[in-house]
Amino acid sequence: MACDLTLGRLVPCKDSVGGLKAIYFINYEDSGLEVTYDVTDTDVIDSLGTAVAAFRYDLKGASTYSEAITSSAANGTTAFDQTLAVTFTKLTKEDHKEIKLLCYGRPHVIVETNNGDLFYAGNQHGMDVTGGTIVSGAALSELVGYTLTLTGSEKVPANFCVAAGSTIAAQLTALGVNVTVGV
Repeated sequence: MACDLTLGRLVPCKDSVGGLKAIYFINYEDSGLEVTYDVTDTDVIDSLGTAVAAFRYDLKGASTYSEAITSSAANGTTAFDQTLAVTFTKLTKEDHKEIKLLCYGRPHVIVETNNGDLFYAGNQHGMDVTGGTIVSGAALSELVGYTLTLTGSEKVPANFCVAAGSTIAAQLTALGVNVTVGV
C-alpha cells in the first residue's frame, strides 16, 4: 500500500531556530513556472522552471508560517491548510500599490526560514490574502506598516526546495528563480 511508513524518527538535536527571514512571491501561473520534483523524493523540488520571476520581501520579527493538517477517515481525505502571517514595517506609496496587487492575486510563495530552509507554498492553488491591516499605531513605538494573512489549501505539505548552492541566492538561481529585491 502506498501509505505505509518507511522510516522512524529519533529526537533531533536542539539546533533549530524559529522565524522567517524572507518570502518570495511568484505570480500565479508565471509563464516560466514548471515545477520539477526530485527523481527519488517527490517531497523535494529541484527546479521551478526557467526565468521564473520572484519578488523578495524581507521579514523581521512577528511573521510566521504554519500548516494545519485536516484528515478525515470517514471521507477518505487529507488536506494541508497553509497559513502565512507577515508584518511589513513602514507605509509607502510604492508598497501600498504592491500590497493591493498582492491582495487581488493568488501567488505561489517561497518561504525562507531562519534555519536556511526554503518551502514552496501554494504549489497547485496559490495562496490568497484573507486578511490584514494597514496600520499606523497611536504611540511613537507602535507599528506603522502592513500585516497580511495568506492562506492556501493543498493535497500535500509545502515542498522543500533543494538546489545546489551554498547560499540562498545560489539555490534560488539553481531553482530557476530570478529574484527582484525592493529598495
